[in-house]
Amino acid sequence: MLSQLMVLFGFSALVLVLVYWVNRAVTLFGRLIADGHSGGIFLEFTALSLPAVVAIVLPMAGFAASVYVTNRASNDSELTVVQAAGYSPWRLARPVLAFGLIIGTMMAILTHGLVPASVAQLREREAEISGSVSARLLHEGTFLHPVSGVTFYIRDITPEGELQDVFLSDRRSPERTVTYTARAAYLLRDGDTTRLAMVSGMAQTLQEATQTLSTTNFDDLTYDISGMITADDRPGRRARQISTWELLTRTEAVAEEVNDSPGEILEEAHMRFEQPLLCVVAALIGYAALMTGGFSRFGVTKQIVGAIFLLVLLKIVESAVADPVRDRAALWPLIYVPSLLGMTITAGLLWRAASPRRPRRIPQPQEQTA
Repeated sequence: MLSQLMVLFGFSALVLVLVYWVNRAVTLFGRLIADGHSGGIFLEFTALSLPAVVAIVLPMAGFAASVYVTNRASNDSELTVVQAAGYSPWRLARPVLAFGLIIGTMMAILTHGLVPASVAQLREREAEISGSVSARLLHEGTFLHPVSGVTFYIRDITPEGELQDVFLSDRRSPERTVTYTARAAYLLRDGDTTRLAMVSGMAQTLQEATQTLSTTNFDDLTYDISGMITADDRPGRRARQISTWELLTRTEAVAEEVNDSPGEILEEAHMRFEQPLLCVVAALIGYAALMTGGFSRFGVTKQIVGAIFLLVLLKIVESAVADPVRDRAALWPLIYVPSLLGMTITAGLLWRAASPRRPRRIPQPQEQTA
């Protein structure tokens, strides 16, 4: 049974990861390619976002595998045979529990190691490419708006790096609008400063107050475009990329660093322990709910719907306990309420499945008295 669970889990996880990945990849592809980045950058960002996607789908994949294998065993009368041989629902739950522990271990590796590391690397790469001049400005035949109030256009870029027929309109100042046109231009880097050296062009200055237009022809003109490169002004670190040990031991300092409350920091830390437990609970609930139905030629549709409802109930409880923990850090034990509730529900379902069922008594018609 454990081998069947692992095979179905692998298939379910693959399908769900592909669904989530495609959904995210479409948005990511449009954003990166529109900014002029290569396909390699897209693949790198996709790979870095993959651990977080896998962490989302693991509980659902475990639940789906548990429900499918139990349902198939019920339809094939395998459960009826092994129960008739003396195996109780508690005994049959052992491989499901082992399966849940395997998934929980995978989730623990993700939540404590891979996801924080991937988030940290992803933010670092985002900061690097946000300052890429070539990605943000070097687009042939396209009117670009690198920052608010600035329009930039290049007709063509030669193999030698010469920008031909350049148009630059700077409307950031409310007092005047300056428009530069040049036959050719070059990008010059000097440390952290980037300049646009324009050749054989004209600068037109419009004074907004008087609506006066003045023009100046130039042979060469250097324009600082460092301000057009969007810098990463986000905080240095986020709670998701910080190690669990640091979140638990330096809660106050981390909360001040990332501008979160201590409750939010403890929620993030303890959710990394809670999520593996929920993987175990999801697998056990999928099994236990179907075991309450017994053998039926009409299937166990009601039990499957009931199992899904129980998972939704646990997610509702998880959302309900989040706000109190964020507001008051001392309430962090509430984070584990969903898993404890799930274990209690599982025990109740297995107890019900193991209880002997009395056959319904069919009333006999009373004999007519003479």
